[in-house]
Amino acid sequence: MTDNRYTTSKTCVFNIGYHLIWCPKFRRAVLENGVDIRLKELIYKKAKENNYEIVEMDILPDHVHIFLKCDPTESPHRIVQQLKGYTSRIIRQEYPKLKTRLPSLWTRSYYCESVGHISKDTVIKYIQDQKNR
Repeated sequence: MTDNRYTTSKTCVFNIGYHLIWCPKFRRAVLENGVDIRLKELIYKKAKENNYEIVEMDILPDHVHIFLKCDPTESPHRIVQQLKGYTSRIIRQEYPKLKTRLPSLWTRSYYCESVGHISKDTVIKYIQDQKNR
């Protein structure tokens, strides 16, 4: 396996990626005027601490898009919890004006989709074809 899309550990070979999206409370357009730049810095910092690889990220005024790769021991829920919790605390400290506009920075919800190199149909066909080997 020389393809660099795979990562290895002592016990497994993996390629796990998630597309994550979340919004500020009430989907307010507050991620602008420098908040977006600082938010990006904080997300990269927390990702590095937790060994997440940010493949792509975009901060729009009213939501965040991240495509990241991680170890199989990480759950999407924990990843989002780490990123949202950390960034909310720091951003609200550094931009106190946000506290007057929002009771909390982020909504409680988020979107998560697993992203892989192989399609669902390919996996199903592979599993079904194993009987015929």
